[in-house]
Amino acid sequence: MGPIAGWPPHTSVENSREIIRTILSAPETYAVVLKATGEPVGSVGIMFGDGVHSAAMETGDVEIGYWIGEPYWGQGLIPEAVWRLLYRCFDELGVHRVWCGYYDGNIKSRRVMEKCGFLFHHTEHEKRSPLGDLRTEHFMLMTVERWNLLNK
Repeated sequence: MGPIAGWPPHTSVENSREIIRTILSAPETYAVVLKATGEPVGSVGIMFGDGVHSAAMETGDVEIGYWIGEPYWGQGLIPEAVWRLLYRCFDELGVHRVWCGYYDGNIKSRRVMEKCGFLFHHTEHEKRSPLGDLRTEHFMLMTVERWNLLNK
C-alpha cells in the first residue's frame, strides 16, 4: 500500500492496526512471508464484488491486489504470490475472470501483472483513488481460458 497505489501512508501504530483489522484481515487475504524466516513482508488478496475494488466486475469476476515492503521489491516475491492467487481463483474457486489495476506511474505493479500473464484490457481516466485525488487507472485481465492456456 502507499501513495503510488492510491493509499495514504499509515499515520500511527493504531492506524496500522486498523488497516490490519479492516483490510488485511479480509477473507482471501494472505500474508507474503519470507520462506527462510517466516517474517511477513507484504500481502495479497482476492476481492469479490462486495469488497474494496476498482474494476467493473461481473458475476464470476474478482479483483486481486497486493503490496510488499520496499526493502523486498524486485525479489520476485509478489509475482510468486500472485501466481498462487491465480491458481486459487481459477482452480479452486471457479472464478471466470481476474482483474488487476494500477495507476499511471506504478510501473512495478504493472510488471507484476505482465509477469503473471495478465493482458491489458482498458484505461479509465479521472478515477478517484482512496486518497481522494483523480488518477488514470489501467486495468489488466486474466481469463480462465488464458489461465488454462498458460498452464498446459
